[in-house]
Amino acid sequence: MFAVTVLFRIKDGQMNAFMPLMIANAQTSVKDEPGCRQFDVCTDPDLPGEVFLYEIYEDVAAFQFHLATDHFKDFDARVSDMIAEKSVKTFQKVDA
Repeated sequence: MFAVTVLFRIKDGQMNAFMPLMIANAQTSVKDEPGCRQFDVCTDPDLPGEVFLYEIYEDVAAFQFHLATDHFKDFDARVSDMIAEKSVKTFQKVDA
């Protein structure tokens, strides 16, 4: 398994436009990508401009596939001007 976390800081006044696009991207990823196992969109009530993503993929190749999909490219282009800051981290599951 391959995990991806993303932390967005959304520009002031952009959250209402950003969230429907983010949720649609997450739902399409889980529905249409066989290697996408989980895609959670989270917010912090104390930090209304932050959005945290927790994504689980079968492997690195499945994540690379996700990045190449039309729906992700469309999402990325549509929200780029709404984002003040973005941090992406990836993790490989340790098998015991």
